[in-house]
This record gives sequence, structure tokens and C-alpha cells, in this order.
Amino acid sequence: MQEILPDGGVIRKLWLGEHDKYRGHLQRLDTASRHSRLCGGVSDDFIRNFVDLSLSLDAIVHGFFAGGVMRGAAELRQLGARLPGRAEAAISVEKPWQSHGGGSALLRRTLLAARNRGYRQLHMACLAENRRMQQLASKFDADLSFDFGSVVGEVEFWRANPLSVMQELIEDSYGLATATLDLQSRMLRA
Repeated sequence: MQEILPDGGVIRKLWLGEHDKYRGHLQRLDTASRHSRLCGGVSDDFIRNFVDLSLSLDAIVHGFFAGGVMRGAAELRQLGARLPGRAEAAISVEKPWQSHGGGSALLRRTLLAARNRGYRQLHMACLAENRRMQQLASKFDADLSFDFGSVVGEVEFWRANPLSVMQELIEDSYGLATATLDLQSRMLRA
């Protein structure tokens, strides 16, 4: 399903060599959004190391792109080697792009990717004051629980089936074509 996003925005998976897009997005987050996503005020050096570590841990990152610039991200990774079937997700959207459907589209795509990788439960944690993330998780029927200043959302879903795998394949193909055309247009402008 192709979501309608502002400014011709698209949701697509990040491909090899696109670390800089994710890093740039996290560095552009305002102070409050950076605090919500990374649980504190962190430096650009911390973000640089965080992105390198995240992508080396077999994380799947989907980006919300508008005008060729990554304005939102959803990161999916296995919760731990000892917890098969469980994954965690984290979402961030730059302030001017919040409340325009990008977060919902990112979470929808992340849920599909998690389902198709055999995860049965998705864990999302956020600070207690992060109402936007709580509302987003609630849209997808997450069970929310409060725990020592944070909120944990859990989403359970069905097993993958041929239709869900095909849906992800089509969306990834569209994303790859979009990334290729974006690269080509940037090369022609240079």
C-alpha cells in the first residue's frame, strides 16, 4: 500500500552505503526529538557512532524521504539473541514533518518487515512524556504499559504469508527504483 505523504514523500528501506542519510536525519532532530529518540541530549559524535553500530547489528532501517532528503526513520532489530521471535523498533521524525503521516507509514512498513522475518512480537519503548509515540503505537493496537518513567508498547501479529512477503517485495522494489532515480537526478545536477 502506497501511503499519501507530503511533498511527494516516500517510505523506503535504506540500502548499503546510505548510512549518511540516517546519520544526517538524526543530527537534524531538534533537541526535544533527539531527547525522545535517543533518551537524552547527545552529541553529533554519539550519533555517528550510534548509526555505525545500529547498522552493523543487522538492523533494518526504513526512511521517510521528502524532496530526496531523509526526514524520518524507523529502525527494526532483533531484541536479543536469547529472545527469538521478538524485535524492537524505534521511530523518529523531524519536527516540521511530524503529524503528516510519516510516522504511521514508517511503523506500518516496520511491522510488515518484522512479520516477514518471523518476529511475533514487536517491542517499542519511549519516555513517559513522549505522547506522540504512545499515540502512534496505539494506532496499531499496541498494549502500553508504564514502567519507571518510560512506556513500553508491545504489538503482536500473525505469521508471514505469501501475500505479506509479496507486499514487502513490491515495496522494496519501488523503494530501490526511487533511490536509483534520486541518485541519477543528483548526478545529473552535479
